[in-house]
Amino acid sequence: MQFSKSTDYALHALVHLGNSSSLSNIGIKELSSSIGVSESYLSKIMSKLRQNGMVRAVPGVNGGYELARPAEQISFLDVVQVIEGNQQLFECSHANSRLHELLTHEGDAPLCQEHPEHHSICLIEKVMDGAEQHLYQYLKEHTIGSILDEAAKRCNHKGNKEGNKE
Repeated sequence: MQFSKSTDYALHALVHLGNSSSLSNIGIKELSSSIGVSESYLSKIMSKLRQNGMVRAVPGVNGGYELARPAEQISFLDVVQVIEGNQQLFECSHANSRLHELLTHEGDAPLCQEHPEHHSICLIEKVMDGAEQHLYQYLKEHTIGSILDEAAKRCNHKGNKEGNKE
């Protein structure tokens, strides 16, 4: 599994907007330059983020983009789902094979007869779905704000080390 470059650029753009020292918005030219992507490509990404309420477009000569909500309220999962969509990461491709039947049925055990819902769960798909849920939970727990906080801690930690060298 690999996320697209669009997700990479979207995350970097949001971090850049969240890290902006000025209270004003950031123009697409500056944003694209800092990320290293063309203005037209980044504009398409920013449009998706705007449509989903993550950024706000400020019109005018000095217009640009700004976060539409606090950085702590924009999770990595939000961004991934906006850019990549909500597709399932794994789909069992052997639904009609004999092996699949072995993985979905527990034989003639009384449990299977009493609980027919156990017949439809492929064990491989169950593991992969569990992994997907862990990934989504991890991405949900990390926000643009948490990245900015971590970066600030690293800067402070580095400054403390340099200050102790005197």
